[in-house]
Amino acid sequence: MKDTVLIKSFTNGITLHLDPEAPFEELLKEIAYKFAEAKAFFGKASVALSIDGRAVTGPEEIRILDAIHANSSLNIICIVGKDEATNKNFIKALAHVEKKLAGDENGQFFKGNLKNKEVLETENSIIVLGDVYPGSAVISAKNVIILGGLYGEAYAGGNGEEGAFVAALEMEPERIRIGDFKYKPGKQGKWGIRPKVQPKIAIVKNEKIILETLTKDLLGGF
Repeated sequence: MKDTVLIKSFTNGITLHLDPEAPFEELLKEIAYKFAEAKAFFGKASVALSIDGRAVTGPEEIRILDAIHANSSLNIICIVGKDEATNKNFIKALAHVEKKLAGDENGQFFKGNLKNKEVLETENSIIVLGDVYPGSAVISAKNVIILGGLYGEAYAGGNGEEGAFVAALEMEPERIRIGDFKYKPGKQGKWGIRPKVQPKIAIVKNEKIILETLTKDLLGGF
């Protein structure tokens, strides 16, 4: 019987080769099974993940990451391409960002833009390397960090995580929710003049969501 999922290793990471013809739900079950079987072998290593054999959407990537997390102790730092030299530098940079911003050993990364009403949802902190366009959303039970622009929606702290936050390099959201608290910005000015955009972080203070400029000193408090 043909394997629908093959796991191979490369420097600093592992590659999932997915059968291009198999139904995605079947692939998820096979991924879960294979990582559960190899849990002791992989241990708690921090690795990058490469996916080939078929194209997968952003939401499908997150479901694959969730299946790996649920059935192994691996820490997937990020999803990468096939340029190994670039990937090594990318992994180092992301590992630093993960340690500084996420503070969550199970934090996940998604590389790409969310648009066309795409939704990413995870039980872990998530770092999005790209933009979240209007109509799209990122949902996390913990924290959301967007290394790009947040123009759509972001939801954090869904599991009651104390101190949950949403951070973005460009913060112009349609809506933010942190735990039970909601934030919706006012209408843009009449002439559409936009001030200089600065990285911002949305947090809960005095039972409401406020946006603060994201500084090095502020980050030190998280």
